[in-house]
Amino acid sequence: MKFRIERDPLGEVRVPIDAYYGAQTRRAVENFPISGLTAPPELVVATVHIKKAAADANAALGRLAPDIANAIIRAADEVLAGQLRDQFVVDVYQAGAGTSHNMNTNEVLANRAAELLGDRRGKYARVHPNDHVNMGQSTNDVFPTATRLALLAMGGPLRQAATDLAQALSDKSGALAGVLKTGRTHLQDAVPITLGQEFSGYAANVEHATASLTAASKQLLELNLGATAVGTGLNAGNDYTTMAIERLAQYTGMPVRSAANLFRVTQSMGDVLGYSGALRRLAVEINKIASDLRLLSSGPRAGLAEIQLPPVQPGSSIMPGKVNPSVPEMVNQVCFQVYGCDAAILAAADAGQLELNVMMPVIAWNAIHATRILTNAMRVLLERCIAETRADEDRCRELLDRSTALATALSPYIGYAATAEIAKTSVKTGKPIRDLVRERRLLSDRQLDEILSAEAMTSPGVAGEKDDERPATTNLGAGDPGDGDNRRGAARPAHPPVQAGRSQRARTAGPRRVAAPRQDHGRAGHRRGKFRR
Repeated sequence: MKFRIERDPLGEVRVPIDAYYGAQTRRAVENFPISGLTAPPELVVATVHIKKAAADANAALGRLAPDIANAIIRAADEVLAGQLRDQFVVDVYQAGAGTSHNMNTNEVLANRAAELLGDRRGKYARVHPNDHVNMGQSTNDVFPTATRLALLAMGGPLRQAATDLAQALSDKSGALAGVLKTGRTHLQDAVPITLGQEFSGYAANVEHATASLTAASKQLLELNLGATAVGTGLNAGNDYTTMAIERLAQYTGMPVRSAANLFRVTQSMGDVLGYSGALRRLAVEINKIASDLRLLSSGPRAGLAEIQLPPVQPGSSIMPGKVNPSVPEMVNQVCFQVYGCDAAILAAADAGQLELNVMMPVIAWNAIHATRILTNAMRVLLERCIAETRADEDRCRELLDRSTALATALSPYIGYAATAEIAKTSVKTGKPIRDLVRERRLLSDRQLDEILSAEAMTSPGVAGEKDDERPATTNLGAGDPGDGDNRRGAARPAHPPVQAGRSQRARTAGPRRVAAPRQDHGRAGHRRGKFRR
């Protein structure tokens, strides 16, 4: 390899003769052979946008010669178009604050601009990395601004992926609205639910997390460009700051603005930490969905097997025919990595001192990486899993009929203790709840049909109670329930049911339906309003 000799404040440096970067970048490459990871494309684009905006603003203010400014802008446009990307070679683990990344950008643009003006790389007579490309700037305002711009640019695809996933889950909720199944808490049987209701919760959780992420992202619109080294704006000025940020808004299409307090944004990476925390929350919701899909599809013979995920690849090198929940497993791993990125961002954001947080490079890389992988994971989850997920209705009903949790609906009529005894006996003997109640002549068949209706138990209220009836305090279990001739009417609760924040007027105002966003909350359309209690 042939080299050219360049000089910086520390002396001579051998730089590959064909390189567009210069002495300071070469020193960084030699000093930090750490990970093999270099600046993410989004960070490169954001930094080059800043250099272009600065050259434009400085030229408009008469500080930078028009020919030099135009050459820098042309060089920047080439990089933005995808050229020279292999010249950004500094490892992501580098000197504090991102000075090496900033100088890598300055040197590439300076050498390419010099070429456009007829000069050779490495001479810096016509275009200088510091004097011209970095005019009015410091790494301390360039790097945090680039970090924010990169995350804002990635925010659109991220939120779109989350919104699309939430919509797909909501659509699946409607499709599964009539599928009754056993609910589970503590990984034990609980009262009935529909798959539609379960999926509607998934959709709503993704929607809420996305809304939090959107709110956190708005803080990133405040930029400290023009703050220079410590926030005072030395060597920049208000006129430059205003023009440069206006041009950034024009280039990116984002409503960025100068920070209300430049010292705040220069000192702290708290806004990026807030964004990362919101991203972590979204990952937590996505991770739970992926884990639930794995549980619900476990089997196919010895597990829950209430849903069937689309087979995407063979699952074993030794067990023929085995198919694993590969996509949800991948999503779990992505979410774990997002948690790790957030932990690194937290530690680095906590390491700020006095006028600056020098740990910005690791903060930027982790925030960008987490955003990218979660965006892609949500897309794959939607397209290669959720879209083709199917319910096994027979299996759902089989497990529901075997569950003792149906007994919960008996408590308002025969009391908690008697209900618990029936549930315990059912577990011990294997007899269905209904048969045990009949044997003990606690309720009539018609009353059992109303009370133990799984469909009714997926709606708010006391199962078996009609809206036009007042709950009575008489314990039916204490007397003869009758032989089914209904002389005493429908079953009456042993005690008035507790009303969770509902007035008596609201209780009796009309038919109850499954509580839900968009009114049905996963309840099948033909069942809505059917059970008036």
